Amino acid sequence: MPTLPHHLRQVAESFGSDADRYDRARPRYPDALVAAIVGHDVLDVGCGTGIAARQFQAVGRSVLGVEPDPRMAEFARRSGIEVEEATFEAWDPADRTFDAVVAGQTWHWVDPVAGAAKAARVLRPGGTLALFWHVFQPPPEVAEAFAVAYKRVAPDSPMNAKQGADPYEAILTKAADGMREAGGFGPPERWRFDWTRSYTRGEWLNLLPTTGGLTMLPADKVAEVLESVGDAIDAMGGSFTKSYTTVAVTAARVSCSAGNENPSE
Repeated sequence: MPTLPHHLRQVAESFGSDADRYDRARPRYPDALVAAIVGHDVLDVGCGTGIAARQFQAVGRSVLGVEPDPRMAEFARRSGIEVEEATFEAWDPADRTFDAVVAGQTWHWVDPVAGAAKAARVLRPGGTLALFWHVFQPPPEVAEAFAVAYKRVAPDSPMNAKQGADPYEAILTKAADGMREAGGFGPPERWRFDWTRSYTRGEWLNLLPTTGGLTMLPADKVAEVLESVGDAIDAMGGSFTKSYTTVAVTAARVSCSAGNENPSE
């Protein structure tokens, strides 16, 4: 049986090894997504350096972040985000409630049922649980260069496991199933936002070390992967334009009076 992402805590908590680079290089979220998630008080699960949290703050929301990595949490605090250090499963809400619970690029590190149950407990009736990810693939030449080099330098990594044509489909399905099993939510919905971004060689090579496959590798092996990918981008003229799709699974918190069971512990 494959290892589930939320069991790979050492990977989940490795992104803070270079929090500055992470915050610089990681893409932001579509403004339309932020606007679609209503409510004043927002809980950001796995807030990282505060990328999504700052976007919610910028449109007038009050945001509390929960983040297990103290390095990421400290960066977020320096950028003006209030953060409490814990995994979401272990975090103590202390009777606080929120209009929205969000997670950008992080819910696959959370137990999908326990996480949804906790979200249901801290959401006000009518509040929204919104879990979102960037779905993307670089050009085939760049993807192939990365895959070959990564398998060479880290042949035993679980990141080498083969994925289907849409690796995020399983993540989205698991998130929705977790909401249903936890109880306390209406039917899950999916949202989709399409956009593009152009990358130079330097910009893409700055992003790659912030991804889960590379944060656990020693510097010499990271450099070897980056050299191979950089050569592929050079052969394409030194830059490329990439299509992104930001996908979300959302569900509204419903009250027990609507016929739903209390969220499971």
